[in-house]
Amino acid sequence: MAGRQLASKWLKTEALLSDPQVAPYIPATQAFGTEALTSMLEEHGMVVIKPIIGTGGNGVIRILKSGTGYMVTYKRRTVHVETMDALMRVLARMKLKREYMIQQGIHLAKIRGRPLDYRVKVVKERGAWRFKAMVGRLASPGLIVTNICKGGSLLRGTQAMVLSLPRVKVREKRREMRGLTRHCIALLESKFPGIAQLGFDYGIDQEGKIWILEVNTRPS
Repeated sequence: MAGRQLASKWLKTEALLSDPQVAPYIPATQAFGTEALTSMLEEHGMVVIKPIIGTGGNGVIRILKSGTGYMVTYKRRTVHVETMDALMRVLARMKLKREYMIQQGIHLAKIRGRPLDYRVKVVKERGAWRFKAMVGRLASPGLIVTNICKGGSLLRGTQAMVLSLPRVKVREKRREMRGLTRHCIALLESKFPGIAQLGFDYGIDQEGKIWILEVNTRPS
């Protein structure tokens, strides 16, 4: 059963931010614009720009504030610009025609220099939500996105945690992720009746903190 689809990342982020238990797990998020981009870079040093409606890691851009300007990474290419005006010109050349959002960049734990995140898939079957998968997704060398359709590799969730954060207490992190998933299912189902499958994209940063990067209603 496919269930209700909800394409807008913005609406799903708003719903998650409305819950005080979930909000601390959500990276700071704003609508794309020069003023918002400037303030987010000042505050966080790194941001990710992503289309509000989009899948497969398409259109995702990372911007890193450096001592001499900004590093812009898109696909496998990174360019350096010195001013905000130059940065906006670079982004304009990338033809951001869709609506975009800016998300606080998370310094994800890595394996051999490659960023890693986690997909937790849940499906509603015969009236009950069931966990179907908890896997790590390792980015293809040189890419910032972990999507399998972009060359990412799948790892068992436990294996991914051990390899990326050797000192982390894996059982506790898995328990935290599962508990957070259950809480978010109830929240999202109350906001968007009719959903029947969800794919949670979690990041774990280099300090071991869990973040909800995105939630999909049509997870692969």
